[in-house]
Amino acid sequence: MDPCIDLCKTALGVEFGSTRIKAVLVDEHNTPLAAGSHDWENRHVGNVWTYTLEDIRRGLQTAYAALKADVKKKYGITLCKIGAIGISAMMHGYMAFDESGVLLAPFLTWRNNTAAAAAEELTALFGYHIPARWTIAHLYQAILNGEEHVKNISYLTTLSGYVHRLLTGRKVVGIGEASGIFPVDPATKRYSAEMLVKFDRLVLGSVPYRAEEILPEILLAGEDAGTLTEEGAAFLDPEGDLEPGIPLCPPEGDAGTGMVATNAVRPRTGNVSAGTSVFAMIVLEGELKKVHPEIDLVTTPTGELVGMVHCNNCTSDLNAWVNLFKEFAALLGVEKESGELYELLYRKALEGEKDCGGLLAYNYISNEHVTRVEHGRPLFVRTANAKFTLANFMRAHLYSAFGALKVGCDILFEEEGVALDRITGHGGIFKTEGVAQSILAAALDSPVTVQSTAGEGGAWGMAILANYLLHREEPLEKYLETEVFAGQQGITVAPDPADVEGFRAFAKRYSGGLPIVRKAVERL
Repeated sequence: MDPCIDLCKTALGVEFGSTRIKAVLVDEHNTPLAAGSHDWENRHVGNVWTYTLEDIRRGLQTAYAALKADVKKKYGITLCKIGAIGISAMMHGYMAFDESGVLLAPFLTWRNNTAAAAAEELTALFGYHIPARWTIAHLYQAILNGEEHVKNISYLTTLSGYVHRLLTGRKVVGIGEASGIFPVDPATKRYSAEMLVKFDRLVLGSVPYRAEEILPEILLAGEDAGTLTEEGAAFLDPEGDLEPGIPLCPPEGDAGTGMVATNAVRPRTGNVSAGTSVFAMIVLEGELKKVHPEIDLVTTPTGELVGMVHCNNCTSDLNAWVNLFKEFAALLGVEKESGELYELLYRKALEGEKDCGGLLAYNYISNEHVTRVEHGRPLFVRTANAKFTLANFMRAHLYSAFGALKVGCDILFEEEGVALDRITGHGGIFKTEGVAQSILAAALDSPVTVQSTAGEGGAWGMAILANYLLHREEPLEKYLETEVFAGQQGITVAPDPADVEGFRAFAKRYSGGLPIVRKAVERL
């Protein structure tokens, strides 16, 4: 036990991921001290992907309780004070509340593609790509559908904004999160005034409010986002040990925390965050030449413009196959820990042929807008003469994890000529050293760096933003470089030319086979 921990110099980051809620406590140097987590899973109810309010609240309390227990175990003290707190969650989505704080419709996660018609119309109106998962697209789709609840909306937010309000009472979000709610003007750091006017004219007479009246206030990294109220403290820690008055930083989406956790907030830097979904964030030097439906425009936590390639599917199908192999091993009387099994199978993938021996996989547990597949239909396909080996099989599924991402990134790099100095990978898929990293390097034909903190993920990035609230004397990019990542050793893997060619061959087969998936959507 180390009794010297100073709780007043700690920062807590909490992130609501797709399958896990994680809480990480760090010291003033952003070194992780303790952690807690809670596993959860979205529900598919009434053709929408959702979590209930009870899921959200119980999950937060459980993750915090696990963190509190970890602090007690490691340091022999009760967690009663924290220097600052930050809340992050899956970006995008739709949470609509009335004046009394009652949720008016099921919480829609990023996985929902039910607002595609609204998104297409708004994109044409704004001359700016609006993805179907954005909050404003869901609102407009509800208006088009004639849903009764839209007239009663008093406040519209996302998951991170909702949890932040539970703890502070403040209706705010960080600018990175805001940029996935409604288009943000990088010059003013506010919602685009021009597009707000266009939207209000579009829905005039359909709703009794202007869009800006129901959207959360935008804050930049380091700005005051309120303090933990007595009610918030009692909610977070029902045991009553946590003291109110703790400052909170602006809540952010997982895209923003991923950029922070990989030191990718300057122009010409980027990161790939890989988990249930996968997305690449490339900080741009200026506007893109044209609107691309595959590219979202969002911002860093300080408001710099970012080109985002967001794909709904990454590791879920891969995890399902690993679990199948685990079940088979148990049938043979061989018990393997999940981590050991992933290591074995991922390493085996490196023995596979560069083009996966003609095998083809699609990891579409849910829809995939980048490749225009409307519903999830995971598929594994091969010809009779393809080389069906375990190594090729695992390699094909790892390639598939980045397949849709490559489609979008090729647009940024080849069509738009976006320049990139460095790209960093983070997320659980990179825990097996060098495997997914080398495959991503082949997919992007670019060196990929993975830091020692790759497995810490967004909760750690959110803790850094909470710490930055207490140390905001310098710009965020400088704080990251001098206070967080200075001296940190990462591993960089350059693309192997043979791997690049192999992935290109797979990608050609992948694009050519997309009609198979679309036909499966139609027929199955």
